[in-house]
Amino acid sequence: MTESDHERPVIIQSDRTILLEVHSPEFQNARNSLAAFAELIKSPEHFHTYLLSSLSIWNAASAGFTAERIIEELSFWSRFPIPENVLYFIKETINRYGLLSLHRINQNDQFLYLYVPEANLHHELLSRKNIASLLAPLPENVDPDLTGRNIENQKDIQLGFLVHLYNRGELKLQLIKAGYPVDDQCPLREGDPLPVSLRSQTLSGYPFDIRNYQFEARDSFTASGNGCSGFGTLVLPCGSGKTIIGIAVIEALQTNTLILTTNTAAVHQWMFELLDKTTLERDQIGEYTGFKKEICPITVCTYQILTWRKDKLSDFPHFSIFSKRNWGLIIYDEVHVLPAPVFKVTAEIQAISRLGLTATLVREDNREDEVFSLVGPKRYDVPWKELEQKGWIAEANCYEIRIPLKQELELSYAVGTRREKHRIAAENPLKIDVVKQLIENHPDDYILVIGQYISQLKELAEELKQPIITGLTQNARREELYGAFRRGEQRILIVSKVANFAIDLPDASVAIQVSGTFGSRQEEAQRLGRILRPKEHGSSFYSIVTRFTTEEEFSANRQKFLIEQGYKYHIENWD
Repeated sequence: MTESDHERPVIIQSDRTILLEVHSPEFQNARNSLAAFAELIKSPEHFHTYLLSSLSIWNAASAGFTAERIIEELSFWSRFPIPENVLYFIKETINRYGLLSLHRINQNDQFLYLYVPEANLHHELLSRKNIASLLAPLPENVDPDLTGRNIENQKDIQLGFLVHLYNRGELKLQLIKAGYPVDDQCPLREGDPLPVSLRSQTLSGYPFDIRNYQFEARDSFTASGNGCSGFGTLVLPCGSGKTIIGIAVIEALQTNTLILTTNTAAVHQWMFELLDKTTLERDQIGEYTGFKKEICPITVCTYQILTWRKDKLSDFPHFSIFSKRNWGLIIYDEVHVLPAPVFKVTAEIQAISRLGLTATLVREDNREDEVFSLVGPKRYDVPWKELEQKGWIAEANCYEIRIPLKQELELSYAVGTRREKHRIAAENPLKIDVVKQLIENHPDDYILVIGQYISQLKELAEELKQPIITGLTQNARREELYGAFRRGEQRILIVSKVANFAIDLPDASVAIQVSGTFGSRQEEAQRLGRILRPKEHGSSFYSIVTRFTTEEEFSANRQKFLIEQGYKYHIENWD
């Protein structure tokens, strides 16, 4: 197809928003192109709206995009010429990626060198108090290792600053907030070696092969030829085998590894997969949770235990795990929920290879830049629909079922605060009848009923006479119920948001969402992900929404990320 004869479904506006026509025959191709360097912000029926943001362009730069390539792709799809200010923004923003760089100082283990290429930028950094407080003047006898920088004048080195090793992560975070993402050139610490091999047949007796896209994701992190080794984030759908990619990275690096994940059930899943698919023995894999404190060459830990402390003024006692062994790799499972206190130990973390795994980098608090600067930029991304078409994840049908508000609740809804309105709509008692009917419609499926409010879930559990899992459920009971579900002994589970992350229930084929965390796109994606393991007959995702309430508005926002991935929601009124 030539540029002159293809459909042009894109309109680029001077405020850096991009309108993409949904009904264009080229919608899918244009959407895939835009996703590499723009963020989806609205997705109504006829035009989707994207935004060219600094972070989206820096993520593209980390994946090898140049300003010329971004402009070329935009020009190919755009119906009209690209506004001049947008062209300027793209070039200026991408040029800032790596403008500043951190380097090791020879014979010095306590300080780093921040390279600054020009005097104006030197003065700008000093004028920002939150950045200047992290910088120190450069002594004349400092000998930074500037490999990769072409320094023509020795005086240019004096424009840089001394940075204490402890401030490495905080400086990177403050600089990205100021619009200057840092190219961290400091060598990463080599951890203690750990011989690891992958099995060709699992202990469970099944053949085991790494899929092509899993190899690509691993290589994008280990830098087989792309020069960005050792830190970054991999974004793949739920059910695509992110745990397997993490294991492949461990096998590639052959080093002591600390794995951080969301809950005890996820810890046990990681441990099972490591034993099942590698030559590691049980005494080489440690569990570090509220129940056990094992430190082994491979240690799997929960974020919850890491961030526990007696009170707000106390230290975090379990942060010492970062110094208990000479780690060569840290894996952040579900990195988009990485708790802020973990960043307090950036001095330890920044010197180690860091791998983030997630289905979506979307955060409703807009703090994606923390993941970018402290864990690493996006190194690999694959569209959900692409893996669905190849059969690696289940074909999913998404439905939004709208129901009326129960009449006796209309007055309390009308006079309630915004938060009260959301809860009244979310806990609409009529949802129970809809859940019952949907379960009847799927007599042979394994079903998860998912919600936000415990009182609502308890009522459903009583009505359906089915077990419930919440944050208060003991871990032993959780594992018992998950195990029964996996073995086919329990067909229906009612679960709170504890099941949003890192729970492997491969036979689940229907998810019924009765309530959610306001407009959380990340939660919507995670919940759909519970039913995406490949199945012959596909999967169904139902979201029950109270009509003409704030829940409709929140539901539209929740669906936004999945619509970007190519999913369509069939909207039906419940009669």
